Amino acid sequence: MSLSTLAPEHIRAIAPYQPGKPVSELAREMGLNPADIVKLASNENPLGMGPKARAAIEAEIAELARYPDGNGFELKAKIAQKFNVELNQIVLGNGSNDVLELISHAFLQAGDSAVYSEYAFAVYPLATQAMGATGICVKAVDYGHDLDAMRAAILPSTKIVWIANPNNPTGTLARPGDLIEFMELCPKNVIVVLDEAYTEFLPAAKRSDSIAWLKQFPNLIVVRTFSKAYGLAGLRVGFALASSEIIDMLNRVRQAFNVNSLAQAAACAALDDLEFLRESVRVNLEGMQQITDAFRRLGISFIESSGNFVTFHCGDAKMLNQFMLERGVIVRPLAGYGMLNSLRVSIGLPSENARFIAVLEEAMAD
Repeated sequence: MSLSTLAPEHIRAIAPYQPGKPVSELAREMGLNPADIVKLASNENPLGMGPKARAAIEAEIAELARYPDGNGFELKAKIAQKFNVELNQIVLGNGSNDVLELISHAFLQAGDSAVYSEYAFAVYPLATQAMGATGICVKAVDYGHDLDAMRAAILPSTKIVWIANPNNPTGTLARPGDLIEFMELCPKNVIVVLDEAYTEFLPAAKRSDSIAWLKQFPNLIVVRTFSKAYGLAGLRVGFALASSEIIDMLNRVRQAFNVNSLAQAAACAALDDLEFLRESVRVNLEGMQQITDAFRRLGISFIESSGNFVTFHCGDAKMLNQFMLERGVIVRPLAGYGMLNSLRVSIGLPSENARFIAVLEEAMAD
């Protein structure tokens, strides 16, 4: 008897999440010099971490023999001040993925259902299936969320609706007015998770005032991360804002000490480093222009993106991905999203973007 049969059927049926290929792995596979590899696969900040976050980590190292603050008081206090919420409206996570898992653990079980969009972040169906709940995938419109269809798909068994805004991997953005309408019409006993991992990259005119909506909609959860614009992906720290009642439930399933002391210290400092955040947004905006200008020049179709990445369409994505890997450029295949003829490229430094464009031109010339 295989020991795997001891796991529930819904666990055995899960196809594990596949992260972007690490530089070290590609270097081993292809015999390449790691220093010559450009990784544009995981929507990381090409500037690295900010100077204030780095200094905070260095100052915290001496205390690593101690457990971190299990309640994350200092970080929560910073978040509460910045976003004008109460401490009991905040839960911290080991990255925003951890927060998404906490939500599914707290509110889903066998017999429940959760709604999400076609092409939405892969963790939503995984987190739903891991609890034995049923995922309801709603067809996208122009690669984005069809909020009307998602609301219509809600069943009596539905406990959660997952919405990514901007969405990964398509970069599509729902308008604030459409989101407000969705919240107003959504059943009040259904939790709406608004995942805003990329919101810092949005211009003010396009940004939803989602945190202010918490006062109006007690069934809303807003999820944020320090992994993208703040440059702390390796430290794994994210958070959710919601009603105190929801946060209480999330804390009941949260692991003690789920956010380490270095992550807490760095995140606190990152919230104060507005100069680094502005520079990250500037580099992303200019890099997005650099890459999309090249797509237009080369006649390559792509999805207009509001994140720090862009998905583009190609005839044979698998072949093009392999071509790039052999030349030391890592992008993200999207076959797992059902986008067999598309790849996603993260925005890098100007030189990294130029390297990607050069290899793309080489591929098209062959």
